[in-house]
Amino acid sequence: MKIALLGCGVVGSGVRAIIDAKESRNTAALEIKKILVKDENEIDDPRRTTDFNEIVNDPEIELVAEMMGGLEPAHSYVKAALEAGKHVITSNKKMLASFYPELAAAAAANNRCLAYEASTGGGIPWIANLGRVAREENIESFSGIMNGTTNYILSRMTSEGKDFAELLAEAQKLGYAEADPTDDIDGYDVRYKCCISAVRAFNTYVSPEEIPAYGIRNIGMQDMEYCKKNGLVCKLIGHGALVKNADGSKAIDIGVVPSFIPADSMMAGISLNFNALQCVSHNLGAATFVGQGAGSLPTAHAVVQDMIDVMLAEEERAEEVRTLPVSTESLHNFYIRPSKLTAFGALVTKTVGSGAFIASGISFARLKEIVEQANDNNVFIAEIL
Repeated sequence: MKIALLGCGVVGSGVRAIIDAKESRNTAALEIKKILVKDENEIDDPRRTTDFNEIVNDPEIELVAEMMGGLEPAHSYVKAALEAGKHVITSNKKMLASFYPELAAAAAANNRCLAYEASTGGGIPWIANLGRVAREENIESFSGIMNGTTNYILSRMTSEGKDFAELLAEAQKLGYAEADPTDDIDGYDVRYKCCISAVRAFNTYVSPEEIPAYGIRNIGMQDMEYCKKNGLVCKLIGHGALVKNADGSKAIDIGVVPSFIPADSMMAGISLNFNALQCVSHNLGAATFVGQGAGSLPTAHAVVQDMIDVMLAEEERAEEVRTLPVSTESLHNFYIRPSKLTAFGALVTKTVGSGAFIASGISFARLKEIVEQANDNNVFIAEIL
């Protein structure tokens, strides 16, 4: 099968290395015909081009793998490739989460695959295994550590007692965090991954903007001390579950929030930049997948696995997804440390230490409203699990 790569950065270079090495009979059957790059100065290989038209108009190219990142031109290129009758694989979580219904419709209309294993969990076979469970039984919920950057910071805050700002700077030096770490530390990266996981687990699409997301930007040592005194560990957790409202209508309980979990739990032991993702269903129970959530070769491994599935006609075709409202009735318990307690007074169930309190039995939707009304940019929120 002749393929094209859109982008040859961290992930794309890993894909090129794996395919060019031809270590298996399946990778030997894949041939990279074109590699799209941004600048003519990058053309150091006869396969490289700066002209997307050389790819989309080439009838020999059956599959396009997008690893450019960002919304545009990635979105336009992926849509054009599908409409030209080419299978598409993407590792681009932000683009996929933002445009999934449109791209899935384009794939279905042209009877082509839209595969995205590498978009969530890096090299962990998360999307594939969600699909395997869902083809046999209903998935009840998913949850997990979906961002290696924040897990690296939180696990070292727990084990070494260092503060957030110091560890963020270290993560940036090591290449675990971007120069602008907003997507990671404010929970947006996990929000995209929850959106994509809900598509595969529940055949349900929720726009990323509708998913409540709280990050770890405002975490302080006093919050870590609370955890230590109470036998807890802080992790940034993304979750999703299908629920029924009181009137019997269906909804999805979905969100991203720092979570205080028992120190002796399995998730608490996931350290540094590892990810751990869990789905729960009636027959299988809780199944957890742990591994590298990012990195050139682990993520490239997932991209190539999708290529092989498409080549062997083992990849599922994209299907139309339903939409459900985000639940306003699912209740949770939260630890909240605001700048000004007065704006949150109605939520206080119990005060815990200086300026922090527990709010019991409140929905993410209601909490989001109160936080927005308070206009408190320094509030730290964690769910107590």
